[in-house]
Amino acid sequence: MAVEPVLRMKGISKSYYGTKVLDSVNLSIMPGEVHGIVGENGAGKSTLMNILFGMNVIHSTGGFEGSIEIAGQPVQIKSPLQAMALGIGMVHQEFMLLPNYSVTENIKLNREVLKPNLASRIFGPRLQSLDYDKMYADARKALKRLNIDIDEYATIAGLPVGYMQFTEIARELDKEHLRILVFDEPTAVLAESEAAHLLEAIKEIAAAGIAVLFITHRLNEIMEVCDNITVLRDGRHVVTKASKDTNVIELAELMVGRSMEFAGRKQHYSHKGRPILEIKQLTVDMPGERVRGVDLTAYEGEILGIGGLAGQGKIGIANGIMGLFPAAGDVKVAGTPLPLNNPSASIAAGLAFVSEDRRGVGLLLNSSIEVNIASGAMFGKKEFIKTWGPFSQVDQAAVRENAQKLIGELDIRCTGPRQLVRQLSGGNQQKVCIARALTMNPKILLVSEPTRGIDVGAKQLVLDTLRRLNEELGMTIVVTSSELAELRSICSRIAIITDGRVAGILKPDDSDVNFGLLMAGQPISKGA
Repeated sequence: MAVEPVLRMKGISKSYYGTKVLDSVNLSIMPGEVHGIVGENGAGKSTLMNILFGMNVIHSTGGFEGSIEIAGQPVQIKSPLQAMALGIGMVHQEFMLLPNYSVTENIKLNREVLKPNLASRIFGPRLQSLDYDKMYADARKALKRLNIDIDEYATIAGLPVGYMQFTEIARELDKEHLRILVFDEPTAVLAESEAAHLLEAIKEIAAAGIAVLFITHRLNEIMEVCDNITVLRDGRHVVTKASKDTNVIELAELMVGRSMEFAGRKQHYSHKGRPILEIKQLTVDMPGERVRGVDLTAYEGEILGIGGLAGQGKIGIANGIMGLFPAAGDVKVAGTPLPLNNPSASIAAGLAFVSEDRRGVGLLLNSSIEVNIASGAMFGKKEFIKTWGPFSQVDQAAVRENAQKLIGELDIRCTGPRQLVRQLSGGNQQKVCIARALTMNPKILLVSEPTRGIDVGAKQLVLDTLRRLNEELGMTIVVTSSELAELRSICSRIAIITDGRVAGILKPDDSDVNFGLLMAGQPISKGA
């Protein structure tokens, strides 16, 4: 008799506010199988798992289309509690631990073991005591399955990050009737030896008959532990392949795709001027995007791309240069050393930054367009301020004039400069971020994830804006993006970051094989 898949997800589609992030995705996994899910940022991996786990973010935004079957039975999963009751466990990217509680208390949270006492025998079971002996024994059993030497009595606060991750996993293994366990980037915070230990633990978990869904950007890990691998791109199911029938190079190519034609410009291959941004041995302590020693040079008048898979450090470079996360190393702007860990010094040196976190960092959502555009220059360079001795006030006329000029130049679709930024579309919000950076009259514009979270049409408008700024104003632009196709459409050179370092620098029309090799951490062969 054929074994039934423990999980089937059929025709899964999901939209957020009119933007489709999943489009008819199918996924099937057998008991005891380790199934890898890979894709670039925004491919839909986390959304698919949020649907499986019944997360509120799915159901509070209109739900989803498609169906889910567990062991052949159709199910409606509308909350994590329902998911857990069906035998689904999930180890999230962000720790969900109580720091002042012990390892055991975290493992048994909301599933505490009780025992009767004198008071409960008289007044009822609500006064039962915690059976710590049984709880400690259960915790030790779960930790032993991971073959990890963590003291079940220890307090979470102060434990190494790796131990916290294993505590999260042990909590899932301690649950009864566990059938499916989802790992969402479990090795992102682990040291190399800890990651190797976890991969062995995943094999042991699968050997016990539990189906494992393993999401990671580390393709070598996918190849090591997975039986089958599903590739997602732009919310669509590209392919599912047995790991024995593929390799890291092919996977990287499938993730990157060939969905966007790019038109190279003739001046792509000659530097327009002298070195304007020189980076040597830059390290940045940015959680999830640690930079481990980057050497990179941007030349005056070029658009330099920085790409690579998520979590490899590319996002940390601009954030470190701008002083938003602790950084060390040597950085020069137009030949002058730049003091690190000092945002004011970066602004004074002529750098402007469009953050990847548009809504969280980049914008004052409840303020007007004109205020947002002027705010960087106002607070960073004391512009748009009129002073009379000890008194000062905002030059409203200058703020409005500047906003009207940039609204026209960047084609920001709005009702006027006084409209609130939160009322704009994603693409127009991104243009406001660019307008604010331009108002600071920068020598170098650092742009991180310029098209994240905006629709295809708006993406092209934003990219055209960056290209125009470069061609018409000669502005030096450094663009960091998870979407290789957009880097290839506007950049003269593209530096691929792997494991916090520059793996190599390619031309935009270099082969997909070469890009795939570098993103997978493999050297380029001379004949490629």
